[in-house]
Amino acid sequence: MRKLAVFALAFAAGIFLAQYALPGDWLLPAAFVCLGGACLSLLLPWRLRRRVLPAGVALALALGYNWLYIRQVQQPLEALAGTEHSAAVMTVCSEPAATDYGARVTVRLEGYPHGKVTYYGTEALLDLDPGQTITADVQFQSAARIRDSELTTFTSRGVFLLAYSRGDETFGPGTSGSWRWLPLLAGRAMNDTICRIFDGDTAAFLQAMLIGRSGNLSVQAETDLRQAGLSHILAVSGMHCSFLVSLLSLFALGQKRRLALWGIPILIFYALLTGASPSVVRSCIMAIFVLSAPLLRRDSDPITSLSAALLVILLQNPFAAASISLQLSFSSVAGLLLVSPRLYQTLLGSKTRGRVYRFLAASFSATIGALVFTTPLTAAYFNMLVLIAPVSNLLCLYAAAGAFISGIVSVGLGMASSALGSLLGLAPQALVWYILKAVHLLSQIPGHAVYFSNPYLKYWLLYVYLLFSAAWLIRSGGRRKYALAAGLAAGTLVLTLRAGALRYGDGTLDVQVLDVGQGQCVLVYSGGSCTLVDCGSANSWYDPGTIAADTLYSMGCGRLEHLVLTHYDTDHISGVETLLSRIDVETLVVPGLPDSAAGNALLEAAREQGTQVQILREETVWDLGASTLTVYPPLGDGESNEAGLSILCSSGDFDLLITGDMDSNTEEQLLSTYDLPDLEALVVGHHGSKYSTSEALLSTLTPELAFISVGDNSYGHPSDQALWRLVQAGAAIYRTDLQGTIHLTVN
Repeated sequence: MRKLAVFALAFAAGIFLAQYALPGDWLLPAAFVCLGGACLSLLLPWRLRRRVLPAGVALALALGYNWLYIRQVQQPLEALAGTEHSAAVMTVCSEPAATDYGARVTVRLEGYPHGKVTYYGTEALLDLDPGQTITADVQFQSAARIRDSELTTFTSRGVFLLAYSRGDETFGPGTSGSWRWLPLLAGRAMNDTICRIFDGDTAAFLQAMLIGRSGNLSVQAETDLRQAGLSHILAVSGMHCSFLVSLLSLFALGQKRRLALWGIPILIFYALLTGASPSVVRSCIMAIFVLSAPLLRRDSDPITSLSAALLVILLQNPFAAASISLQLSFSSVAGLLLVSPRLYQTLLGSKTRGRVYRFLAASFSATIGALVFTTPLTAAYFNMLVLIAPVSNLLCLYAAAGAFISGIVSVGLGMASSALGSLLGLAPQALVWYILKAVHLLSQIPGHAVYFSNPYLKYWLLYVYLLFSAAWLIRSGGRRKYALAAGLAAGTLVLTLRAGALRYGDGTLDVQVLDVGQGQCVLVYSGGSCTLVDCGSANSWYDPGTIAADTLYSMGCGRLEHLVLTHYDTDHISGVETLLSRIDVETLVVPGLPDSAAGNALLEAAREQGTQVQILREETVWDLGASTLTVYPPLGDGESNEAGLSILCSSGDFDLLITGDMDSNTEEQLLSTYDLPDLEALVVGHHGSKYSTSEALLSTLTPELAFISVGDNSYGHPSDQALWRLVQAGAAIYRTDLQGTIHLTVN
């Protein structure tokens, strides 16, 4: 490995150490320790010194640079957190995006040239051009920490401060006419053309694939892509840059120097157009290394290119080390470089193979190579392992390449002529249709993915890595040893999944209060039957529908008898559409017709999926395996909190009550209207609000266990008053924000 690669990898290791392991106060002392170690390496023999010295220096520089970056970039911006500023001046440096309450945009704050700010304002932001200025009264908040939760979503993109509008906004021209904003304006023009030529999921697919504008796909399409292991084709990355280089090579007519002269500036422009995410920057840097090799009369070295790309990204923003897209991008490329060639040679063996076999072997090797290092990250971040991924990649990646190339051409020409763009757009439209149909069918295959809500799967995954590592270390055996390892992995996977499912059959009733942040999602399981009460979260970084579906699949449940919604607040219904796209729900039980767009959308989604919608107007009892569920109709006449459903789950002498967001007055009506039993467990009302879980309720029903579904919020949930009442009542308190998912088994 070349010296640049050694230096770059050591520097990256230092940055990752600073980001994940060392406290901020330790960075500078640790840097001097590494520098001292590097100096001592001068006493070593040359063969060792030439490796230890650059690595030690790189580690020291990385730790010192991270320390300096924190003080020069992050801390000046974070010092503003918790303050309000009048007439703050900000420069728009990204495309605005709509939010539920207006719009947001990334800006540079006047007086702070380093680091970015995400500004939340009115819908008027959507009409702004890059370079324009915003003047507004704002309240600042740290982007690295929201209340007690550490976040890397913002800081990994170089955003260290959030700004919220607190008054009127005024806009100025700023530098909007400057050439520096040309890539963003080109992206906007391409987006407008895509929306003009295409519609529906085809437009959303191409928006994400071509220009990096995600979030417009239907819930069904997005779910299918994720379940088939193909979400990565929508995240602009190295694959898309390779597609672009392939297109450019056609126009270069095989001339490598001409390709370099054209390709390098176009790649840089494309990276800026798509938002310059870490994965795009990585791929562009690597492509530039490869393309420039003929100009410099040198051979390209992929490992050096990969290491250099990582070095450049971390120099620009050390916090990018926490970027999930960066970690996945570099891991997949590392697997392609280190694992795929060896696997391909193993599959070929010593015999002469035909073209079809070589094609299949190459595709399979590339997929497995990319998965080797990304699978642990996928399991950690997304809680799933897509077993069908090799098949879905084989069936769809070439179609994705065709969709990208034909999409670029049709959109580019469509900017000049809509008729020509529409005609040429038939090709990407057909390819996108094929991909979406294919992933939908693949995602319906039983066992297409496994989910790490099964706690035994992490041990199985470790076993698989050890198994194949042992096979690789064994010199003899050829392909047979890997076939044996694969057979053992498959057999133990079946046993692991079975063991995970059996966890839920030990008693007559299983209750899980799922950790979905500031929301509620309660899963009740008995005798092979499942019912879910609510499925929502107010925290955007949680997907309650995915969490619930993953848990159900881990339990061996592919359908729900009932999905009960206590009321239509967002933190109780936000995940319903995703859940309906993945799980067969027999009946959706609701308190009445909604008066919100979100409520109407989920009812429409239920009808499209063939789910029966039941408006509950009277006390209803149904069997759930060996248990019973009693659902009480709305009792209040006020807001949705008071006009919601409540649910009693009973199994023998065990009783659990769920009251939704019911307040204390409605609780008194519930007590006076129905003969409720003494409770063994209570899902605390309204996430621990001081206005719920009254003393009257607790003294009458005397619950022994109290489950609080709560997450990051600005309401003060759970309140000290509610907690004190529960303590006084003698209830043992469990909280999802502290203990995670709460699992209770009743024998």
